[in-house]
Amino acid sequence: MMIFMLAAAMTLAMLVATAFSLHHEAHRIRTKVQTARVQLPGWRNSRTQR
Repeated sequence: MMIFMLAAAMTLAMLVATAFSLHHEAHRIRTKVQTARVQLPGWRNSRTQR
């Protein structure tokens, strides 16, 4: 019975780690895309001060 509890705990830990990793990777890619948008040649900020 103990081995099944250990397996269940490890499975749950791996699911949590996978969810955290996917969230972290998505945030990294989102930041990369936003940064690429800002650095486009000819891009102008819509809130330019006059």
